[in-house]
Amino acid sequence: MYNVVGVRFKKAGKIYYFDPVEHPIATDHHVIVETARGIEYGKVVVGQKQVGESDVVLPLKKVIRIAGDADARIVEENKTAAKNAFATCMEKIRDHQLKMKLVDVEFTFDRNKIIFYFTAEGRVDFRELVKDLASVFRTRIELRQIGVRDEAKMLGGIGPCGRVLCCSSWLGDFEPVSIKMAKDQNLSLNPTKISGLCGRLMCCLKYEHDNYESIREEMPAIGKIVVTSFGEGKVTGINASSRSVYVQLFETGGKPKELPFDDVVVK
Repeated sequence: MYNVVGVRFKKAGKIYYFDPVEHPIATDHHVIVETARGIEYGKVVVGQKQVGESDVVLPLKKVIRIAGDADARIVEENKTAAKNAFATCMEKIRDHQLKMKLVDVEFTFDRNKIIFYFTAEGRVDFRELVKDLASVFRTRIELRQIGVRDEAKMLGGIGPCGRVLCCSSWLGDFEPVSIKMAKDQNLSLNPTKISGLCGRLMCCLKYEHDNYESIREEMPAIGKIVVTSFGEGKVTGINASSRSVYVQLFETGGKPKELPFDDVVVK
């Protein structure tokens, strides 16, 4: 077992585990840690706990120190520098006439590297751009191509539900979403109804899918003959969210009747 703390580097970013060593670290503390990108400043979102070897990436990196006010000022200075770097990079992209959209710029805490995030329809030859940026900033330059979902996560926005995007506010990682999830929830298959700002299927389709699947396993399949308090009939549809079944009654005919799941027994 390993004693760890969980650290996030962005508001809705992934949680990474670090060894707290002997530091008295608690939730909401800010810490300085060493990562694959260099020295970084992050927030503790998971307090000290014990985890198994399968939950950590070995060798487990250590927390260097608890961050202070001076470290927080450096972070703010880096954010200001990143805005200036964004403008500079945009100018260089226009000079090189590259078909790419700059999304965000990020300095590592120690300013040993600047990361430029961009989207593009295909591969982009940005070698000359990197040379220009390196000559301006005199540090390591990384251009990282991201997808449209990552772009939405970075930029944020308001979803069709009227709330701030899940991916930019709390969702740490993306999970696969399929059109089958929309079908299982009896949602409209109109792309404009089930797509997010990124143009991909909305992440929230995943949230209730497991619940829908478990309910469907309990309910009678469409086409089954059932007995209800109104007589016998055939199942023509189900509504998993309200736990109800649509039954075409043999005796009365007419439109299928929506009945509670508890009132339906397979014959």
